[in-house]
Amino acid sequence: MKVKIDHIGIAVRSIEESLNFYQNLLELEKSGEKVLEDRGIKVTFLYINDVRIELMEPIRNDSEISKFLEKRGEGIHHIAYQVSDIEHFLKKAKELGYKTLSDKPEVGAEGNLVFFLHPKSVHGILTEFVEK
Repeated sequence: MKVKIDHIGIAVRSIEESLNFYQNLLELEKSGEKVLEDRGIKVTFLYINDVRIELMEPIRNDSEISKFLEKRGEGIHHIAYQVSDIEHFLKKAKELGYKTLSDKPEVGAEGNLVFFLHPKSVHGILTEFVEK
């Protein structure tokens, strides 16, 4: 089964401030922006070839990104891998003893099926699997 990096999620305090680096130095263009009220975050997307950078800014103090920023500061929040059969990878992850954050795939920010592995079971990196 083919696996590729789908996106890298980066927690930032301010998307507008961080865009200076991505737009002015790397000369990347924004490809989209979303406010996810239920999760308390604003997300901006940029592409480097076929890998998406997902900048995530909290819009509420109780969001997952607010908590991440308090604990760890700005930086990589997660890496997402695109897979063709998410059920296969979820089952295999459980069989191999990885701690999943859900028992079944859920609908993610862009309507795709996703599931996450807890960072403590994957060497400190929150790991997302995405099926498009």
